[in-house]
Amino acid sequence: MKRIGFIGGYDKTDLIIYIAKILTMLGNRILIIDATVSQKARYIVPVISPTLMYVTEYEDIDIAVGFKNEEDIKKYLGISEGLDSEYDMVFVDTDSSDGFQGFFLEEADKNYFVTSFDVYSLKKGLEALTGVRNAVTLTKVLFSKEMLKEEDDYLNFLSLGYKVIWNDYRVYFPIENGDLNAIYENQRVAKVKFRKLSVQYKDGLAYLAEEILGDSSESKVRRVIKTIEKGA
Repeated sequence: MKRIGFIGGYDKTDLIIYIAKILTMLGNRILIIDATVSQKARYIVPVISPTLMYVTEYEDIDIAVGFKNEEDIKKYLGISEGLDSEYDMVFVDTDSSDGFQGFFLEEADKNYFVTSFDVYSLKKGLEALTGVRNAVTLTKVLFSKEMLKEEDDYLNFLSLGYKVIWNDYRVYFPIENGDLNAIYENQRVAKVKFRKLSVQYKDGLAYLAEEILGDSSESKVRRVIKTIEKGA
C-alpha cells in the first residue's frame, strides 16, 4: 500500500479527489483521509447520514472524515489488519501537526506540500510540519497566477528552521477563474468532471497521477483523463 501525504493550508480537497479518480479508473482501491481542521470533505462529498466519524464512497473512492488515526478507521471498517488489506493507496489530506503525526506522514511514500502564495496558506501549511523529528522530503505543488521566482524564494525563506528537504522539481497549477468555476460546478452536481478544466490544470493532474503510480504510466493516465472528459 502506498501512503501519500498532501500537506498545506491551501484548499486541496478537490485536487486530491481528482487525482484519486484517475487512479481509481486504473484499477486502484483508494482511501482519502480528510485530516484537516476544517474537514471540507464533510461539506462537498455527498453522504446520506453523516456522523462524527464516517467513511463514505464517492466516485468509487472511499473518503474518511473525522478520524484522528488509522486505528479508529480500522475499527470503523471492522478490519483487524492494516489498511493495506483493503486499499492500494491511502491519501492523507492534512493542515495540522496532529494530522501529520497521527497518520505517520514522516513514513509516507511521497509527501506533497500544496499551497498558493498568500501568507495564511504558506504559514498554516508549514505549521503542520511543527514537531517533525526527521527531515521530510516534500514536493511543492504551487498554485499561482504568474509563478514568480520571488514567490518560491519567499516559501524557501519561511521554511528555514523546519526539517524540510524540498525536491528540485515543482508542480505548477495556474489560478484560473475557469478552473475554479468548473470545480464549483462539480461540487454543485456532486460529480467529477474534467471537460471544463484548463489544459494546464489537467496536465498537473496527469503529472501527479503518473508520479504516484511510479511506473511508465503516462499513456495510461492520459487515456483515463480523456475517458473522464468524454463522460462529462
